[in-house]
Amino acid sequence: MMTATLPQAPFRLEQKRIAQAILLAALVLVLFRNALPAGLLRLPEGLILPFADWINAAFAFARDDLGLMALTRAVSDAVEFCLDVTANMLYGKSRWPNVGPIPWVVIAATAGMAGHALGGWRLATLAAGTFVWIAVMGQWKWAMETLSVIVVAAPLSVLLGLALGTLAWRYRLAERILNPILNIAQSLPHFAYMIPVVVFIGVGPKAGAIVTVIFSVPPMIRMTLLGLRSVPPEIIESGKMSGATRLQLMTRVRLPSARTEILIGVNQVIMQSLAMVVLASFIGMPGLGQKLLQLLQALKIGLSVEIGVTIVLLAIVLDRMSKAWAVKQPAHAEGPWLHRHRLLAIWLGLVALGFALAALHPYFAEVERKQALSLAGPVDAVVGRVIDLIDPVTDWLRWFLITWVLIPLRDAFLWLPTSAVLLALAGLGWRTGGLRSALVCLAFALPIALSGWWDRAMITAYTVFVAVALALMIGVPLGLVGAANETRARRFLLVCDTAQTFPSFIYLIPVIMLFGVNDVAVIAAVMVFATVPIVRYTIEGLRGVPPEIVESAQMSGASRGQLLWHVKLPLALPTLVVGANQSIMFALFMVIIAAFIGTQDLGQEMQRALSSADVGKGFVLGLAVAFMGLMADHLLLRWAQSRASPGGK
Repeated sequence: MMTATLPQAPFRLEQKRIAQAILLAALVLVLFRNALPAGLLRLPEGLILPFADWINAAFAFARDDLGLMALTRAVSDAVEFCLDVTANMLYGKSRWPNVGPIPWVVIAATAGMAGHALGGWRLATLAAGTFVWIAVMGQWKWAMETLSVIVVAAPLSVLLGLALGTLAWRYRLAERILNPILNIAQSLPHFAYMIPVVVFIGVGPKAGAIVTVIFSVPPMIRMTLLGLRSVPPEIIESGKMSGATRLQLMTRVRLPSARTEILIGVNQVIMQSLAMVVLASFIGMPGLGQKLLQLLQALKIGLSVEIGVTIVLLAIVLDRMSKAWAVKQPAHAEGPWLHRHRLLAIWLGLVALGFALAALHPYFAEVERKQALSLAGPVDAVVGRVIDLIDPVTDWLRWFLITWVLIPLRDAFLWLPTSAVLLALAGLGWRTGGLRSALVCLAFALPIALSGWWDRAMITAYTVFVAVALALMIGVPLGLVGAANETRARRFLLVCDTAQTFPSFIYLIPVIMLFGVNDVAVIAAVMVFATVPIVRYTIEGLRGVPPEIVESAQMSGASRGQLLWHVKLPLALPTLVVGANQSIMFALFMVIIAAFIGTQDLGQEMQRALSSADVGKGFVLGLAVAFMGLMADHLLLRWAQSRASPGGK
C-alpha cells in the first residue's frame, strides 16, 4: 500500500498548489472588483458570439435547402394518423376506424386485469380505481387525450431506442457518436426539445407526440446497451453451440437475456413520456397538462388539486405496472385452454359486461361534467382556512427570505466578475482532476459567457444553489433517520419512489397555494423536487456499507457518532455524490419549469423563445443549462474519485 501511494503524493501536492494559486487569483479579482476594467467584469460586446443566429441559419438551411421540412411533415403525418386511431378509440374523435369511444368501464376493467396479471390484486385495485376516479370526476376526455399520445409515443420511443441501442452495442463508432449526444440530451431542459419541433411540425397533439418520442428515447438507448452488454458469455456460447444463426442469436438469446434491463428502459420511457406530455401543453397539447396549466394560471387551487391527483395516480399506475412487468418472469402453464388462459377469459367476460352496461345506460359509457363529482369546493374551503391560519407566518417568511436572503444572494451572484467566476471554476476543476478537469470546466462555462446570457445564467445558478443547499440541509438528515432501521428505510424509499414518478408540474401546486407567485415559491418548488434524490441516495448509500466493516468498527469501540462520521459516511460517499448530482440536475430542470410562476433566469427566456419559435435562442439557452449540469456532474464525480483513491483528501 505504501509503495502505491508514495509516487502520487508529489503530484497531488503540486496539483493542490496550482489550484490554490488559481483560486487565490479569483479571490483577488473579487476583492478588487471596483478597480477592474469593464472587460473583466463582463465580456465586451465584441466578444459575444451570435450562436443563436448561426443555429437559426443551420436550421433554415436544413429546412429550406435540404428539404428537411418535407421529411418532418411526412413523419408527422404518419404520427398524426396513429394519434387519430388512438383518439378515436379512447375519446371518440371522428376518425378511422370509427369504433370509439371505448366505454370507461371497459378501460377500467382492462387496467384492473392488466394490473392483476402483472402484480396481483393490490395493483389491480390501484389500476382500476385510478380509471374509476378519472371517470367519476369528469376528467375522462382530458385523461384520454393525454393517454392517446402516450400510447403512440411510448412504443415508438421503445422501438427507436432498441434499434439505436443495438447499433451502439454492435459498433463501437456508433457508441462513441451517441454517448456525447445522449449526455447532452439527458441534460437539456424540456423546453429545449419543444422549440425545433414547433418550427418543423407546428403545434398540437402530433407536435406533443414527436417531442415526447425525442425526449424519452435516450434512457431506452442506454438500457438496451447495458442489457446487451450484461448477457453472460456462456449463454451466447450455448446459443452458438445449438446452431443458432446471428439473427436467432439476437432475437432468441441476447434480447431475452437482456429482458430485465430492456423493460426497465421501457419503464423510464413511459415515465418520461408522461412528464413530457403534461409539459407539452405549452405547445398546444390538449389533455390534463393543458387543463392544469389553465387552472394554475387562474389560481383555481381546488380544481388544480383534482387534476394534480389524477396526474399523480396515472404516474403511479404506469410506474408500478411497468416495473412489475420488468421483474415478472415469463410463466408457461399447462392444461386445458381455459386453465392456461384464465385471466384472458375473465377479461373477455368483463369487457362484454362493460359494453353491455354502456349500452344499457350512458353513464357507463361516459360521465358528463354535470354528472361528475367534484372536490374543488371542499378543497378550496380547507385551503382557504389553512392559508388564513398560516398566512401571517408565510407572509413574514416570504418577506424575510426575499428581503434578507434571496435578493442579497442574487445580487451577490450578479456582482461577481465573469473573469473571477471562470478562474474559480478552473481552480475547482484543477483541484479535483488536474489540468484536464480545469479545461473541461472552462469548456462548459466559457460558451455561456460568450453567448451573452451570463447574467441570466448566474440567476439560474443562484436559484439552484439556494434550492440544493436547502435540499441537502433537509434531505441528508431525513436520509440518516430513514437509514436507521430497515423498516423505516423501506418506507422512506417507497415515498421517494412514488415522489419521483410525479411529473414536475405537480410540485408547483402546493407552493403556489402557500406562497403565491414569487421567488420564494420557485425556490420552494425546486427545493422539494431536489430533496427526493438526496433522501433516496443517502439511505441507499448508508445501507450499502458492508456489515462486517460496521461490526469491526463497533468491536474497536467506536461510538455511534464515530461510526457514522468516520466509517459509514466515507464509505457511502460515492452514492451520496450521485444523490447530490441528481439533485442538481433535478433542480436545473425544475427551475426552468418554475419560470412559469415568475423568475428572471434562463427559464423565462426559454419560454419566450418557445412562444416566438426561436430555435437558435432556445438551443443556446438549453445548452447553457445542460453545460451547467454537465460541469457540476464532472466536478462532483472527479471529487468523489479523488476522495476514494489512495491518499485522496
